[in-house]
Amino acid sequence: MKPPPFHYHDPETVSDAVGLLSRLENPKLLAGGQSLMPMLNMRYVLPDNVIDLNKITALSYLREENGALMAGAMTRQRDLEFSDVVAKRHPLIKEAILNVGHRQTRNRGTVGGSLCHLDPSAEIPTVALALDATVTVAGPKGNRDIAMADFPAGYMTPAIEPDELLIGIRIPAWPQGHGHGFVEFSRRHGDFAIASAAALLEEDANGKITRASLTIGGVSKVPTRMRDVEKALVGQIASEDVFRAACEECRKMDALEDVHAPANYRQHLATVMSRRALMAAHGRVGGRA
Repeated sequence: MKPPPFHYHDPETVSDAVGLLSRLENPKLLAGGQSLMPMLNMRYVLPDNVIDLNKITALSYLREENGALMAGAMTRQRDLEFSDVVAKRHPLIKEAILNVGHRQTRNRGTVGGSLCHLDPSAEIPTVALALDATVTVAGPKGNRDIAMADFPAGYMTPAIEPDELLIGIRIPAWPQGHGHGFVEFSRRHGDFAIASAAALLEEDANGKITRASLTIGGVSKVPTRMRDVEKALVGQIASEDVFRAACEECRKMDALEDVHAPANYRQHLATVMSRRALMAAHGRVGGRA
């Protein structure tokens, strides 16, 4: 299979890329290419122009700033995997990133590419939502910030304008001593998840949950933050029975149904994966594991 014919552009600055987006007909942005290239080859997308972002070096960075992780859109997924800052301050990201494809995929795949492709099963959008991240996009009118909760506009559709591009993401850190857990169910390692769950917990000295975050990926059209489960957990003494009861709420999710799994199976997986993620998070509170 071969891609359709298109015009190729390789800008070196964000402003040049925005200018191309504004004036070219039917453009597509190329970041790591791990999703776009197969879609081109299978003729799922038929752009007239492809704008390659790989020469925009200003979009490749990973640093800690005022307690938050700052990542450029062209930061490779492997940079998250091997970052000491990520491992120490954002362990949920480190755990999730190991489920992204394979080593070769992570070598080329980018943070921004995964966020904008917005596959409901993708790990990076799921943990970004769990961690209350904020993305920054650039357009003809300048930069603007979008909360990750508002970023998905629909199935594989980010809430950005046709003449805008994502340039970075800011991910707040949870305090030291919090617990984290990421689990997913897929047919084979490296496949997109049929269902995944990302969990974060804070507990007091008596084991009472003081803060909770739970996000489900792969089940609905977009990654879903389970706010009702979080509210049910806060104030409870953490235990498997408490998690099991609270996670029954996941059976009410508006689940996808496709060749990989029926809706009721995804709902069941969401219930099981969320409980396992919460149990893993509970086991790590205060550095227990």
